[in-house]
Amino acid sequence: MPFDVFRRKSTLSLAQARQIITAALAEARRLELEPLVVTVIDAGGQLISADCEDGAGTLRLQIAQGKAGAALGMGISSATVGERTQGREAFVTGVASASQGHFVPVPGGVLVLDDERTVIAAVGASGDSPGNDQTCVLAGIRAAGLTPGLDPAET
Repeated sequence: MPFDVFRRKSTLSLAQARQIITAALAEARRLELEPLVVTVIDAGGQLISADCEDGAGTLRLQIAQGKAGAALGMGISSATVGERTQGREAFVTGVASASQGHFVPVPGGVLVLDDERTVIAAVGASGDSPGNDQTCVLAGIRAAGLTPGLDPAET
């Protein structure tokens, strides 16, 4: 058939991505944060799922994806990327440009690891302070029974 294609295999299911998002948003409501956007991308950078809470800012989806993209692209959390690139504005600008905006090196983007500590996905959130965004992402990943990846140097 002309429409036969080889299918990609994602090791993080849509159901798991939805569980992460639901738990992250529940944590945001528990903490009474500003409206969040939470996005989950697979290890290839493809969107699995995203939710935008009522009232979230119009650029929050792009920012959340950029945080997840920074984590995935660099192999560490977006917070760690930000810490490690302090004073390297030309590098940050270059990577942001090369990635077409999928590189936001501030807290809120966290890797999802499998049992062998291999990256299987990344989660990003935006809407409140970067630290609060990251708190919600961590809660979502842990609620799904998965392991967050922040900085391998610290484990």
